[in-house]
Amino acid sequence: MFQVEWPLVLLLTPLPLLVYLALPARTQQQQAALRVPMIEDFQLGGVQADEVRSYRWRQWLYLLAWLLLVFAASRPQWLGESIAIPISGRDLMLAVDLSDSMRTADFKIEGKQVNRLQATKQVASQFIERRRGDRLGLILFGTQAYLQTPLTFDSKTVNRLLQESAIGLAGERTAIGDAIGLAIKRLDLESDNSRVLVLMTDGANTAGEVTPLKAAQLAARRGLKVYTIGIGADEQIESTWFGLRRTNPSAQLDEKTLRAIASLSGGRYFRARDTQELAKIYDLLDELEPLPRDTQSLRPVRALFVWPLAFALVLAVLLVIPRLWRRP
Repeated sequence: MFQVEWPLVLLLTPLPLLVYLALPARTQQQQAALRVPMIEDFQLGGVQADEVRSYRWRQWLYLLAWLLLVFAASRPQWLGESIAIPISGRDLMLAVDLSDSMRTADFKIEGKQVNRLQATKQVASQFIERRRGDRLGLILFGTQAYLQTPLTFDSKTVNRLLQESAIGLAGERTAIGDAIGLAIKRLDLESDNSRVLVLMTDGANTAGEVTPLKAAQLAARRGLKVYTIGIGADEQIESTWFGLRRTNPSAQLDEKTLRAIASLSGGRYFRARDTQELAKIYDLLDELEPLPRDTQSLRPVRALFVWPLAFALVLAVLLVIPRLWRRP
């Protein structure tokens, strides 16, 4: 269906005529009669007639260009067919750790060794794609916590911004408490939907102004349920000058605090030692937060103002070029 977003703009259509009537008429001085001694001089009348016809054509083109400009300014649109969108009534915020420890390559994807952030991106991407009907948000935190995406139904944008995130973008340390506090701030201002925060980290709280337990208590009072995910393998074999050595790359992971955060807020703590466990956690999150779904209709809108505006610019160029060509 075709519609005009700003129909009142069309009232500007007679503006050139009103300006023409309002301006005073140009006075023409009487000229003395001239005698034409040569018969060839009478042929000037044909040239003047051509000029009159050219002038009238230009006037019509000016009028057409003006009408196209007014029509473009009224914002013509094409409304597509109505699309049903499932609505779950759930607000879900993802908080992803970008601290320096996320560089540790103790995960595997298709047999290739990758760091923790790369594994998180791949698995979380699949989780985001399944969140149809949820309003999603994205928080990236390191030394500081930043709201990368406010709550939105546009899961593609959330996924794209997650894929564009990089280690160290928010600092090298870990501010878990600030990330929870930022989620509380952004979710508390919204409606009374079910509020969920999924926090992924591989370390302990080493930065920020709010302690994780204090933030978890505040989240419980505000009705925010926090699911925490501890990322990192328990054992990694490294090659050294003295042979192979077993190390624990997750020695800095503060599981005690993450469990306390989840317990205080009514959520759960999960341990992701590899990509398969991380994928299972996201599958389990789908089951832990089931909600009855409703539908909301949406009609896609396509702007059409570009076409009349482009034609008006083409006419303007066609009208200006002859004037520039005549100049000496």
